[in-house]
Amino acid sequence: MNIRVGEKEDMKGVLSLIQELAEFEKEPDAVIVTVEDLIRDGFGDQPLFHVFVAEIDSEIVGIAFYYYRYSTWKGKIIHLEDLVVKNNMRGKGVGYALYSEIIKQAQRDNVKRIDWNVLDWNTPAIDFYEKTGAKVLKEWHVAQMDEAGIADFIEKRLKQY
Repeated sequence: MNIRVGEKEDMKGVLSLIQELAEFEKEPDAVIVTVEDLIRDGFGDQPLFHVFVAEIDSEIVGIAFYYYRYSTWKGKIIHLEDLVVKNNMRGKGVGYALYSEIIKQAQRDNVKRIDWNVLDWNTPAIDFYEKTGAKVLKEWHVAQMDEAGIADFIEKRLKQY
């Protein structure tokens, strides 16, 4: 297995794993990002994300997709957006290798924290993270506003406040 920084040419494989994750998370129709989006957004002058890929025999079998954020309390942090391993490769150390690479990147960059989300029903992932020293914060809730919500706010609610 080889863990390396993802390249433009890897984005088709990266997108395939993103779609596999969406299926695992019971949202198979949620992915709208394209290969072109990934190339544009990840490989310009100011990349919006970074990705490590795990490959075996030139096949991408896992990804760790991340970007930098800033905490007003801590400073620079990494947000691990997705850690995905092909279904048929789970349990073979691919996820651990990618997870380790993210942690090493955080140390290289001297970030103060790594954040990520995990679904409450994904107990194998929660158990894994806790065994590695991560804290799973059960008292926090993730808030999101999708495209329709943004448009609705601008159109109907913005003037209310």
